[in-house]
Amino acid sequence: MEFRVVHGDIAQQSADVLVNAAGTSLRMGSGVAGALRRGGGSELNEAAMAEGPVDLGAVAVTDAFELDADWVIHAAAMPHYGDGQATAESIRDAARNSLERADELGCESLVMPALGCGVAGFALEDGARIICEVIDGHDPNSLSDVRFIAYSEDEAETIRRAASEVRGESAD
Repeated sequence: MEFRVVHGDIAQQSADVLVNAAGTSLRMGSGVAGALRRGGGSELNEAAMAEGPVDLGAVAVTDAFELDADWVIHAAAMPHYGDGQATAESIRDAARNSLERADELGCESLVMPALGCGVAGFALEDGARIICEVIDGHDPNSLSDVRFIAYSEDEAETIRRAASEVRGESAD
């Protein structure tokens, strides 16, 4: 499916669903989760934790509260146990499950961050390629506006390169 790479703050995006880069406990700490928690209010963190813990790669859905979205999908790409590091499999599963759940909810628009590539320690270039492959290969029911978001312009450029590779486009 078609998707765009955008640079910005996920908590400032407007969409049917925003995807949270979560750990298995669903406690909203720093990074993407922190930005969403600050934007959505304390009720968002409470609602997320009430849905957890979940299995690695699984997702949970909450209201978006004060965010400009209907839902937040909390995608557990990293474990809140052991070394806390994301894996290619956990990123792939979390991204795929997020897209499938958004379709089940009838969502048309979704914003997804680089799951597992922040505090979870997975290399952004590799994680971005995995997520781009998952999005590109998704056969949507209702989704038509998917944005892969990066907080910094450097991260956005890395994701754009990965998207071009996955799409078979020239990097020129």
